[in-house]
Amino acid sequence: MRIGIPKERKLLESRIALTPSAVATLVLQGHQVFVEQGAGQGSGYHDSDYLAIGAQIAPNLAAVYVNELVVKVKEPTVEELTLLRPRQILFCYLHLAAYPQVLSALLAKKVTGLAFETLTVNQRLPLLAPMSAIAGRLAVQLGSQYLQKQYGGAGVLLSGSGYAQDAGRVMILGAGVAGSQAALLAHALGAEVYVFDRYAPALSALSAQQAAIHTYLYDAEHITQLLAHVDLVIGAVLITGAQAPTLLTQAQQQCLAKGRVIIDIAIDQGGCVEGIHATDWQQPIYWREGIGYIAVTNMPAAVPRSSTQALSAAILPYVLQVAHQELAENPILQTAINVENGIIKHDALRNMTL
Repeated sequence: MRIGIPKERKLLESRIALTPSAVATLVLQGHQVFVEQGAGQGSGYHDSDYLAIGAQIAPNLAAVYVNELVVKVKEPTVEELTLLRPRQILFCYLHLAAYPQVLSALLAKKVTGLAFETLTVNQRLPLLAPMSAIAGRLAVQLGSQYLQKQYGGAGVLLSGSGYAQDAGRVMILGAGVAGSQAALLAHALGAEVYVFDRYAPALSALSAQQAAIHTYLYDAEHITQLLAHVDLVIGAVLITGAQAPTLLTQAQQQCLAKGRVIIDIAIDQGGCVEGIHATDWQQPIYWREGIGYIAVTNMPAAVPRSSTQALSAAILPYVLQVAHQELAENPILQTAINVENGIIKHDALRNMTL
């Protein structure tokens, strides 16, 4: 199969879908791979690295989108959508619940859209998990930074000074991969951590890893009571393929003291914090009524080298399966199909207003 890998167009997005070693595996199995010029540069991979293992360098975006399969990181931009062709396969993070205009375009183009984030194996999301883990850890780092006074924060050190009972307090909504990784890192720094989730087994799994983390079944009243004492709130909820539910209302947000920070990792799926709007790495935070809001839609892009390596390792087995023409009969690949031949295939998208 002919496979195209474009350079990402999203603002400050430097990841590439596949590393040279992953592309080498595809080439060795007889596939032709076309990597857009400069696509790997931001992740530390040069065109010469891809040429050395047998890939071809495409001079521009159009030369990538003539191929049967396009593998990329983020949802296609307007420029990319115009280049898509009927029955072409697009494999990437689509997040169509948050991007109805992209959904409409994919339907109109009659593209087969496979979403990394909905591919499911034994009720797990193996292609979402590595980026969720990175996003969760980055959220704690970001929160630590913007709680500092020079950035507008309250001047709180999450770890505490070590000389007084002054550790910061972190509330996390969601105990999945992103939420758990955020909780574990925040605890390791020395913060007092409170995690809420509606799924008891997820809380139990987190407690088994670190018993000192406070875990609770979701309770809006309990959350409201705690917010006055919390320095950092991280929203990390997920419903596979669907719009994220609102778990932090605007009224609850006003319970936070001035100079505190809210980070919504779920912004890729519309966000779980009421009234929040998406930000980017150029300006990751905005302040409203004394509260900082961070909602970067491509959190792992801040660490493209690490993110690319993790993503490439995760997706390669499934890229190989698609390239080997297994899509029609492979039940795992079927879970990734969001749209096909102008038809919505994923249940979570069927009731969307277009």
